[in-house]
Amino acid sequence: MCGATAGGLSLDGVNVAKEAVVQGQVTRDGAPVGNAYVRLLDRTGEFTAEVPTSATGHFRFFAGPGEWTLRTLAPKADPVDRKVHAAVGNVAEVAVAI
Repeated sequence: MCGATAGGLSLDGVNVAKEAVVQGQVTRDGAPVGNAYVRLLDRTGEFTAEVPTSATGHFRFFAGPGEWTLRTLAPKADPVDRKVHAAVGNVAEVAVAI
């Protein structure tokens, strides 16, 4: 992936100072999981958004500031929930092992 950083997705073209970014990678036994889905749930558990993971297991949301839950759904795996705090000017990196 051109422009990718060691920590994950490239932030080229993203003005982090004006965005609350939540991103990460889904892995199984240390290998990336493509074709999984990551849902963004608000503080009350309401569905807000969903994205598929890339072939390298990566995902990204532009979220409003505050507390969120990431719910990862993948074949042959139980759903995995991770709490995350999004803040403008910050990139919340989340590693999800299924």
